[in-house]
Order: sequence, then structure tokens, then C-alpha cells
Amino acid sequence: MNETNPLTPRPVRESQSEMAELVLPNDANPLGALLGGRLMHWIDLAGAMAAHRHARSYVVTASVDHIDFLVPVHVGSLVILRSSVNRVFHTSMEVGVKVWVENYIQDKRLHVASAHLTFVAVDGKGGRLAVPPVIPEGEEQKRRYEDAGRRREIRRAELERRNRNKS
Repeated sequence: MNETNPLTPRPVRESQSEMAELVLPNDANPLGALLGGRLMHWIDLAGAMAAHRHARSYVVTASVDHIDFLVPVHVGSLVILRSSVNRVFHTSMEVGVKVWVENYIQDKRLHVASAHLTFVAVDGKGGRLAVPPVIPEGEEQKRRYEDAGRRREIRRAELERRNRNKS
């Protein structure tokens, strides 16, 4: 990790992060299910961890793609969030976050949600910083790398469309 060129490409594995949260009553709605906003907060934190590890700088959240909540998560459940950088552009990077709920009593794990977030690397004053390229290893990482490029084009097209509609 002690390198002279801060823009030396880094493998995806160096950004991989995992966090775990226990769902407490303060995290839940009156029905005892995890609040969607709390889960989105945890997703943002997990994504930022991977982005920080890769960029080795401050990062800010630029966007979050679509999130579907697939199964309810109840008070007392253990939530596992795994994240890694999918692709780097110049100052931005897409991070994928996958969320599971683990019932440690029954030894079961269910997929709760997945999200793709875009983070921008910044210096201490908020100026953009270049991010080192990411090196995907293995078929799954290469697929995520390619998919991230397609999602970026969709985001750019949507931004253009919105800007045209403003005029």
C-alpha cells in the first residue's frame, strides 16, 4: 500500500468492505420492520467505505441508483452490507452495495437489497481529485465493470434529458 504514484491502478479486492448492523427498535417502524431510510443510510456508509479505500481520499455521494426492498428486516436481525468499487471514471467511481439479513438463530441469510452509488473523490476543500483506475479480476468483477459503464451512459442520458426539459 506504500506506493509513489497515487494513480496506480488498484484491484477491486482492495476496496471490498463489509459492515454489520443489528436492527434495534430505534431503527424500526411501528410494525417492527427496519425503516427504509435507515437502510439507505447504511448503504451510503458501506458504499463510502469502499470508495474511501479505493480513492484513498475524501469522497462525497453524487448519486444513488434504484433500490428495491426485497424482504422485510425485523428488530433483532443482523444486517450485512458488502461493497466494492465496480468502475472508476475520472474523479468519480461507481460502488456496488449488496445487503443481506442474517437470522443467526436459524442460520439463514436472505438478500434484502442492492444498490449502485456514484461517489466523487474530493480534497479537503471540496475540489475534485483524480481516482486511480480499478482492475476487475474474475468474471463477476468484469461483468460488474462492464455493467457500470452501461449504467453511466443511462445516467448521462437522463441528465441530458432533464437539462433539455428545464429550458
